[in-house]
Amino acid sequence: MDIFEKIRKSTGGPIGQYREKADGYFAFPKLEGELGPHMRFNGQEVLCWSLNNYLGLANHPEIRKVDAEAAARWGMAYPMGSRMMTGQTALHEQFEKELADFEKKEAAFLFNFGYQGIVSTIDALLSRQDVVVIDSEAHACLLDGVRLHMGKVFKFKHNDIASCEQKLKVATAAAEEQNGGVLLITEGVFGMTGALGILDQIAALKDKYDFRILIDDAHGFGNMGPTGRGTSEHFGVMDKIDIYIGAYAKSMATIGGFVASEKDIITYLRYNMRSQMYAKSLPMPIVEGCRKRLEIIRSAEGDALRAHLWEVTRRLQNGFRELGYEIGPAEACVTPVHLKCGINQATNIAVDLRENYHIFCSIVTYPVIPPGMLIFRIISTAAHSIEDVDRTLAAFKDIKERLAKGDYDKEMPDKALIR
Repeated sequence: MDIFEKIRKSTGGPIGQYREKADGYFAFPKLEGELGPHMRFNGQEVLCWSLNNYLGLANHPEIRKVDAEAAARWGMAYPMGSRMMTGQTALHEQFEKELADFEKKEAAFLFNFGYQGIVSTIDALLSRQDVVVIDSEAHACLLDGVRLHMGKVFKFKHNDIASCEQKLKVATAAAEEQNGGVLLITEGVFGMTGALGILDQIAALKDKYDFRILIDDAHGFGNMGPTGRGTSEHFGVMDKIDIYIGAYAKSMATIGGFVASEKDIITYLRYNMRSQMYAKSLPMPIVEGCRKRLEIIRSAEGDALRAHLWEVTRRLQNGFRELGYEIGPAEACVTPVHLKCGINQATNIAVDLRENYHIFCSIVTYPVIPPGMLIFRIISTAAHSIEDVDRTLAAFKDIKERLAKGDYDKEMPDKALIR
């Protein structure tokens, strides 16, 4: 069969099956206006809870100034080429030193894109003889990296230390048999549930087993821990994490990421990461802008932004729990509001939230999260106010009562009918 014909006859995939009704409204929606908690959607102002702008730096005036001046000075092309060929600069190297110092590692290496960088890091680290142990709910970028691995892979139950140890035991035996090593992969913060990875418990297993730990701390870097160094700082295990990966897309609100580890490991990665060897270097304006973002994260202002972020987050999470909503083990700045209803009801609730309550948050289902789950994903930021929180909780209080009365049992609306 022709590939195009096969695709045309398919349902469109787990998410794509809803494309006719979802496109432009639930999928690929257009948020307009200044980035922040109050934007415009579908012609109306909405209170937005869907931006990974944890510290509110996206529109910070000093950062906007640095971004603009750097773009005017360098343009968006410089440096041209990959880091290895023609894309190396002293500013890239300086930023790497600053990141390594911040994460208390010997060295760091910049990624042009976080997702690609993570995939490539895992690919470069592992040989066929090595064995992977990975959390079953790890992010897609981690799973895609592991897909490239031609050796053995063992998944442990999400955040289950007994399952983790059992898989480590099997993996250790398998690695010894084929003269390989063991890499354990997990996340600092699981971005859909707001649950923290059990880093302290996993790190403690190093006393019993010989393995290395890689964490993707995209959602922890900049906001977790007393000084924003991440989830490993929060748990007091920075020295136990062998490979720390941070992203700029969350707390820094821009593009890119980095990996930090021992110097010789970073040197090896620099010469073996395909996504960085065969792709353009991170543009200079982004490097300059990220340095300013890191400066703020490390400052007293960063401390104040984190304090307000956590005030907003805790009030929101406590409020949902008091209303009787299930939000699971959420501890980070992501709050998943679980709904015990069908996709039609949830869709009607989402439309009601956006069109009548003027509140925008994302509705998430499989395959982004495990089958059977359906959540509204609320992302707190330091730019939100306590008034924003109280307004949102009041709306969800109404919605809970109306859901119980059957107000949302009608058929899923056609997007064309939504004004």
